[in-house]
Amino acid sequence: MKQPAGVILAGGLATRMGGGDKALRTLGGVPLLQRVVVRLAPQVAGIALNANGDAARFDSYGLPVVADSVEGFAGPLAGVLAGLDWAAEQGFDSIVTAAGDTPFFPRDLAQRLMAEAEGMQHPLALAATPDGRQPTFGLWPVALRDDLRCALENGLRKVVLWTDKHSGRVAEFSGQGAPFFNVNTPEDLAQAESML
Repeated sequence: MKQPAGVILAGGLATRMGGGDKALRTLGGVPLLQRVVVRLAPQVAGIALNANGDAARFDSYGLPVVADSVEGFAGPLAGVLAGLDWAAEQGFDSIVTAAGDTPFFPRDLAQRLMAEAEGMQHPLALAATPDGRQPTFGLWPVALRDDLRCALENGLRKVVLWTDKHSGRVAEFSGQGAPFFNVNTPEDLAQAESML
């Protein structure tokens, strides 16, 4: 399997954080987004950022910024679709997604997802912990982007409904503390500081 591209999902509204860009909040003096980029970059063949609004606020990162093509903040699947469309233009077969507010995700995320999807016609796998699937961390095939676009246009919003329809697999990550701990609230940010 060719090395995938990486797409960081940061297109949400951050309402529980009081609005603004969660990914630009700092953790230990470093923006969350920078921590995610540093973790993801060695695992993939290039990175794009899925974010909505004025892309200029991310200029300092030097990443292509791709906005949702589906109207109305349709959730993570809209970000996945934006990433798949970008990846198709760049000649990639697949993408690995990571959430922009999750600074401690596994350093072998892409490798484990690709291993789980080995032999699939359209490699599709979500990360999981013993608590359940992590729908913003996955391996997604460019070949299914039109199917995903159609599903979103028909109102689908739940990641696992779409991945299950395509026999998506699960790569379980356990025994690593809280690898998918994400920062949704100011309290979460304080907890993340103590986890550093």
